[in-house]
Amino acid sequence: MLDSAVRKQNRSRMVQAVAAAVGASLVLAACGSTKDTGAASAEGGGTGKVGVILPLLTSPFWQSYNDYVPKMADSEGVDTLKTVNSNSDPSQQITDINNQLNQGVKGLVVAPLDSAAIEAGLDQAERKGVPVVAVDVAPDKGKVAMVVRANNVAYGEKACQYLGEQIPSGKVVQIMGDLASVNGRDRSEAFRACVKKNFPKLKVLEIPAKWESDTAASKLDTLLNANPDIKGIYMQAGGVYLAPTLQTLKSKGMLKKAGQAGHITIVSNDGIAQEYDAIRKGEIDATVSQPADLYAKYGMYYIKAAMEGKTFEPGPTDHDSTIVKLPSGILEDQLPAPLVTKDNVDDPKLWGNTVK
Repeated sequence: MLDSAVRKQNRSRMVQAVAAAVGASLVLAACGSTKDTGAASAEGGGTGKVGVILPLLTSPFWQSYNDYVPKMADSEGVDTLKTVNSNSDPSQQITDINNQLNQGVKGLVVAPLDSAAIEAGLDQAERKGVPVVAVDVAPDKGKVAMVVRANNVAYGEKACQYLGEQIPSGKVVQIMGDLASVNGRDRSEAFRACVKKNFPKLKVLEIPAKWESDTAASKLDTLLNANPDIKGIYMQAGGVYLAPTLQTLKSKGMLKKAGQAGHITIVSNDGIAQEYDAIRKGEIDATVSQPADLYAKYGMYYIKAAMEGKTFEPGPTDHDSTIVKLPSGILEDQLPAPLVTKDNVDDPKLWGNTVK
């Protein structure tokens, strides 16, 4: 009888202890988080599926990035779902983010189409406790663990410096990207400011083309009709603008190779293989190599780190870049983006020379 009483007393104490522990954990959960408790939190663990959302796949640059994603995911030990293409539609991109979250991803790597519109998707991810890494474009607002991006102000400045050194005076055309994207704004404003400060004898004519090849071709055609004396062109995205620009110039008899009389000096951005071929042929003169391979690599690196709860501080990195804090408070790893000309176009280290 005594043993039975003792056993009952011990069981009672155990039940009370368990109940107390459960109650304490519930209190902590209620007081310590405003996140969606219906979703599995990514905090405290580095495992789980990662969603990768692309802005578009009509550009060779993004096609190359898409090809790099599974390779870099393997090298960084990240388990990704099949990539999703938002097809140049910011509202579709928000839907894509929500679909990925509903599939239970523990991390997201997103290349935003619109720096402002992406906030809605970032807020959804934050509510579900899912970290996000932004690639190529920094959001204006919203929470991301890191932005993986080259310095787009430097893109515009490098293009300006190259054109200014080749062209003493005259008209130059800037074929701009989407000004709803911080990339389009940074490149446009930097190019414009650099020309005004350093090359006042150049007159900048601008084509807002929103990363659309058809728009670029149509507006360039109209501009050339009114300004057949242009001497230089800055294309903010070779992956989108290279083919229509060369075709438009060719149709008007204005595509002259470097060294020939009437050659229009052309500088691009992206660093795709097609640009390198055009440099070798003398059709364009230079491009700034936007690192598609490193975008994929460090997108995977930072999402894995975020899922493991790691954080970073501004300063130099161990991979020849610098982490800076943007005015929004977001951290951005600014990866190197070299200028490519006929002098270094055959460098085997350039990612554009490693893809077919």
